[in-house]
Amino acid sequence: MNHLKIRLYREEDKISLLAILQQLVPTYFASNEVDDFKTYLDIHREYYFVVEDIRNVIAGGGLNILPEQQICRLSWDFVHPDHSGKGLGRRLVEHRLKYIIDNKFFQKVEVRTSQMAYKFYEKMGFERISEKKDYWALGYDLIHMIYNPNK
Repeated sequence: MNHLKIRLYREEDKISLLAILQQLVPTYFASNEVDDFKTYLDIHREYYFVVEDIRNVIAGGGLNILPEQQICRLSWDFVHPDHSGKGLGRRLVEHRLKYIIDNKFFQKVEVRTSQMAYKFYEKMGFERISEKKDYWALGYDLIHMIYNPNK
């Protein structure tokens, strides 16, 4: 794990990230979300981080600032299936939480995830606050969660 590096996204990472995301459809993401992710990278990305090993991008996760709500949002987290279960997701979330604190962004953090991933965020200290059935696509519910480090 020492050979892993977390860094900010570069345009040339897009192909690798899309290839990883495709491997996670339909287990974790609906097929329509691939185009949503392309739009996110092209238009809505503020801070997006990738995890790379010696040769390849193997995970990614975003961070957006919502000043009107005084909140930061973690977005588009995923890990290559070959590297799942090795603590990369945790490391990526912890990296962004530290980034939020170091840059004095709002400390209240939200994530909008699905029923397939919400337990991961619960283990990280996020609390479930609402749910919307079939929000992302049929069979992909929205689980809205909040993390408050001051709690």
